[in-house]
Amino acid sequence: MTRRLPPPSTPTQLLRLRLTRSALSRSAVSTTSPLATCPSSRTASTKARAAAITPSPRIQSLLLPSSTATTPTATTTTAFFSRNKLSTTTTVNKRDQTTTTTLAPSTPVVLRASVTGLGLLFVLGLGLGYGLTDFLGQKSTEQQELGYTTIEKNTQDILDDESSTTNMSGEIAPGRPGNLTPEQEEKLKQLWKLIFQVCGVSSPSESSTPAPEAAAAAATTTSSDAASIKGDDKKKKSKLSMFSRKHKKDSDDTTTTTSDSASTASGATTPASPAIVLNASTTSADDDKYNQLSKFHETLASQSPAAIRETIWSMVKHDHPDALVLRFLRARKWDVEKALVMLISTMNWRDNEMKVDTDIMRNGEGGAVEAEKMEAKTSEEVAKKKLAIDFLTQTRMGKSYVHGVDKQGRPICYVRVRLHRQGEQSEESLERYTVYLIETCRMLLQGGVDTATIVFDMTGFSMANMDYTPVKFMVKCFEANYPECLGAVLVHKAPWIFQGIWRVIRGWLDPVVANKVHFTNNISEMSEFISPEKIPKDLDGQEDWEYKYVEPIPGENDKMKETETHDKLQAARAELVKEYEEATLQWVQTGGNSEELKKKRDEIAEKLRVDYWNLDPYVRARSFYDRVGVLLPGGKLDPYLEGKKDAGVSGITEGVAKVGVSETQADDVD
Repeated sequence: MTRRLPPPSTPTQLLRLRLTRSALSRSAVSTTSPLATCPSSRTASTKARAAAITPSPRIQSLLLPSSTATTPTATTTTAFFSRNKLSTTTTVNKRDQTTTTTLAPSTPVVLRASVTGLGLLFVLGLGLGYGLTDFLGQKSTEQQELGYTTIEKNTQDILDDESSTTNMSGEIAPGRPGNLTPEQEEKLKQLWKLIFQVCGVSSPSESSTPAPEAAAAAATTTSSDAASIKGDDKKKKSKLSMFSRKHKKDSDDTTTTTSDSASTASGATTPASPAIVLNASTTSADDDKYNQLSKFHETLASQSPAAIRETIWSMVKHDHPDALVLRFLRARKWDVEKALVMLISTMNWRDNEMKVDTDIMRNGEGGAVEAEKMEAKTSEEVAKKKLAIDFLTQTRMGKSYVHGVDKQGRPICYVRVRLHRQGEQSEESLERYTVYLIETCRMLLQGGVDTATIVFDMTGFSMANMDYTPVKFMVKCFEANYPECLGAVLVHKAPWIFQGIWRVIRGWLDPVVANKVHFTNNISEMSEFISPEKIPKDLDGQEDWEYKYVEPIPGENDKMKETETHDKLQAARAELVKEYEEATLQWVQTGGNSEELKKKRDEIAEKLRVDYWNLDPYVRARSFYDRVGVLLPGGKLDPYLEGKKDAGVSGITEGVAKVGVSETQADDVD
């Protein structure tokens, strides 16, 4: 028999009914609240006790929402309250139907039926406190994710990073030459095949059989494919004018690409684009952050296959050709066509926008000194002189420099942020300086190491040192034009004001690059990445070393004037390139895994590496690192000048010792 309760006559009874109604309403809409998780200080016996309330039908009509109002012959509603849970069961008998409503343990009502108004306020306050604590805790966690993650996690991340070709045990990292899965090797073959199509490289049997009809059909297909994306690029036409190329003279092409007969069967002015038709997924601009697809098509339309081929091989330098190509495959997650788009757009950027090999590296520091001393008369000469002064100012003060290696054997580039002032140097000079430093660091990537570490020294940082423009350019370089070259980034002693800046910069970064950024605040944390005895003393390390710039020596680049020797070396290298291309064509066309062809390609790649260092003095101006003895003839390295110390020369070569050392210090610059 159902026990009826009298109508509420006291505030306590009224509170009970309101709480019961609230519980049933919340059950109907299935809502939750952090209050449900408030811990209880009651004993187990207290938690087990509950009060049973069976209201009369009149009271039930007040408790239940209108959507659940019923007219049954018998209705029973029972509510059980405790500190940790509230289970409400509503049973409705409609002849042969039964409806049951149960509140989950996380229901936000955690009061007993006999709670008073004061107790209610206490529990609500307690729940609010826990909610605020949880909210603030989430904010704290977010801040840690944005920059101040614990050093233990950073250390584990960098130790697990497979950014170097070889790890500490000497094993080759995955995705590098010598450690490819069958699927990755097949992707590499496919990319080489596309590269050869772009460059007009074909086997002798293929090149001897013209196929004008096939070429015309391919041209028609490609033109329609290009037209499909032209509509998206109309707004960007003004930006694409920079990719128009003035073709080099025929004599220059003959000098630099002696064996182009194997790669330009159809002539130097025939674009390679008719042979390339991209899939719809590749032509999508959804993930084209740097507009590389448009640059890819512009390159194929404006440059000859021979010009593209020459730029690709000039970028290889002392690297294994497969290692360079694999960088783009890994950066594009083994998507062959996207890797091709990225590779060709990078070649265009190097040759047309930045003129990396024909200007920045060829003229170098010595060329900047000559431009600094010249008497400028025309506006062009004035601009050139200003550019040289800005470049040398940054080099002499040591705003950035490469010194030593980290625990993974990667060269370290130190950036002293406090030495930068926005507006002191032009944007163009900052970009040239950045590219020059990256390319110079590439010369130090040897011995199975294919990435570098950057240390941003934030000591003395203020908002006057913050300049987003060069940061954006640096991000673009590593993401779009130097893929898979960045091993780790250490932001050392970042002040609290950098938190907001980091939020902005992190939004620009690809997640893969962002995960390589680690924050260190003292020598102990930095020692997780670099041995303490190899950290310079200005960073509280144990190494007694400081940056002192050495001025260019007169005549150090005289070999670059020996055109006859240069031409002979270029011709010999062109023959090696031709051999490698022919061996690669055979390897690509071979169905199975031919170990003999792999061995042959590796042997030719080693010859190319040795040959480059014979050519290097004739195509690259000497740098600070050549003069002090870090980069030795033949490509040998001495990062800490151990050989010079043993010979009794403190960190400089005999030739430099005769000239003297510039005593310009970083702290001397305001």
